[in-house]
Amino acid sequence: MRREDFKQILSGCFKKSKVRSQKSEVRNKKAKSECCFATDFFNSICRMSGSIILTFAFFLLTFCSLSFARPDVIQIKGSDTMVNLGQAWAEEFMAKHPEVSIAVTGGGSGTGIAALINGTTTIAQSSRDMKAEEIAAVEKARGKPVKEIKAALDALAVITNPANPVSELSIDQLSGIFTGKIANWKELGGADEALLVLSRERNSGTHVYFLEEVVRKGNARGPEEFAPSVLMMPSSQAIAQEVARSRAAIGYLGLGYVTKDHKAIAVKRTAQDPAVVPSVETGQNGTYPISRALHLYTAGEPEGPVKEFVDFVLSPEGQEIVAAMDFVPLKN
Repeated sequence: MRREDFKQILSGCFKKSKVRSQKSEVRNKKAKSECCFATDFFNSICRMSGSIILTFAFFLLTFCSLSFARPDVIQIKGSDTMVNLGQAWAEEFMAKHPEVSIAVTGGGSGTGIAALINGTTTIAQSSRDMKAEEIAAVEKARGKPVKEIKAALDALAVITNPANPVSELSIDQLSGIFTGKIANWKELGGADEALLVLSRERNSGTHVYFLEEVVRKGNARGPEEFAPSVLMMPSSQAIAQEVARSRAAIGYLGLGYVTKDHKAIAVKRTAQDPAVVPSVETGQNGTYPISRALHLYTAGEPEGPVKEFVDFVLSPEGQEIVAAMDFVPLKN
């Protein structure tokens, strides 16, 4: 082997380090240093026989390839309600497992489920149950059964501006608001002011859940629909911001998005039932009428780092993060 050929081998080894993630930076520096150590002996190695040089070159390339091996990457996509929770889980898990990289993005439950079907995500986060046709699509496209993991609970809060005097509503009244049958706050004991009604967009699992459980009052196949006047918002954060600035606004979002700039409405199952404010406690004990499960979905049983991540989510530490993010932890 010529001296120039061996130099190209060493050069190619170093170039690989430029495309690795920040998570591998420390490991890359160590490996690069070790490769440089080999360079220090370059002249003496070149005096060896050709067979020895070839053997050494093969060993060096193998060593560098292993040293620069890409860390495990877990893609998590889906529910905007869960995106902040997913990021909190991911950050804590990566701190304990620096060899694993996790990317968390939102876009809505439907987006995450579509990504699970086409194989562009490892885990789909969803604030609604997967539909039978979606499960069938995953199994057909991926050749694996869908695994559902109940990761947390959420008390879905109906919010208004703190300046709004209305503090409690029944499911019937909420259905009337979002179908357009009730158009003015005075019909609900408030000011003579037109309602500004906000909803998540149709790709959102929160939208689907609210449609089936509130607008259609628990009858998933009921005829009720959101009124054309309802503004479809791109995210829970957009609803939170609009309600904070407008006294006439009403919307719904996950409990974790409620701040001092909002008033959480106490909800009654029927006009005769007590009104219950959404909270971790009322979500966990089932007394709050608009509570739901938050899911992780995978194609097939989780394995390796994915299983370790799921186990972490379900562990006491993972559920402490759920509570810290103002969602409802699973009961032990």
